[in-house]
Amino acid sequence: MDKGKNKWAVLVGCNYPNTKYALHGCINDVQAMRDLLVKKFGFEPKNINLLTDKPGSFILPTGANIMKALNRIVDQAQSGDVLYFHYSGHGTLVDKPFLPFSKEEAIVPIDFNLITNVDFRHLVNKLPKGVTFTVLSDSCHSGGLIDKEKEQIGPSNNHLHGDSSISCSKPKAIPYESVLTHLSSLSNINTTDIGTHLLEVFGADASLRFRLPHVELEFYKALKQDEGILLSGCQADETSADVISEKGEAFGAFSNAVQQVFKEHSGPLTNTEVVSMARKVLANQQFEQHPCLYCSDENAAATFLSQSATAASSSN
Repeated sequence: MDKGKNKWAVLVGCNYPNTKYALHGCINDVQAMRDLLVKKFGFEPKNINLLTDKPGSFILPTGANIMKALNRIVDQAQSGDVLYFHYSGHGTLVDKPFLPFSKEEAIVPIDFNLITNVDFRHLVNKLPKGVTFTVLSDSCHSGGLIDKEKEQIGPSNNHLHGDSSISCSKPKAIPYESVLTHLSSLSNINTTDIGTHLLEVFGADASLRFRLPHVELEFYKALKQDEGILLSGCQADETSADVISEKGEAFGAFSNAVQQVFKEHSGPLTNTEVVSMARKVLANQQFEQHPCLYCSDENAAATFLSQSATAASSSN
């Protein structure tokens, strides 16, 4: 077990049961990651907050609850701490204000209170010095989910080539039009502006993207090298797969690929190695998705979740 650092995690799995958007493997993904964090990366179970929509869950993964959990670990973090957010569920693309032909990435909590790339940028900008915040998003359109983060492995910098011929069992995406239709039914307002619906339904709990004027949003840029690290399940223009295997096991393709990588490699791996190896796993399984890495040059070469060699050996 990795000692010497406080490690905090928020793990969110949304299966959207009893809806037309139902998925199957998202809760399994975060339960498996919780076990891996404890056994391999030195996280204390009490420092892992698991939010799922499993029947009987006390706290559901709504937009407000997810942001409350993320703000809590960011606000309490001290220099040297390691923060981790794992999301498995639907993603979507929303129109960028004042740029109608541009899209921005968002995740879709169970109440459709979207959490956007601007919200993740805000969290990263709040980090105390010496704190890292790693986001692994196993969702569609997840590339670029931390706004303005530097691309290390992505659509313009593919380390691997050669692709798949098998489509995913179900894409983890809800189309923008479907999100808009659902929110319109909640707000009862006749407009195509998604921000109007989100503000009407969720008020102060809506994403910063829709609460702040365009001029103020410009202050949420990455003004310098930061400690945000994004491992996305696919490129911004791709979908991620929710899979049911021949054995009846349900999982997200990217989450499962990361699990396989760490089963096959006991020692510490850099963030670049994790993404590159996960790409190989998915290519071998013939999935049409390309995980991406967004972070600083320094963090690209840094060890995933600051795992030490001693922690790796003790987990075997």
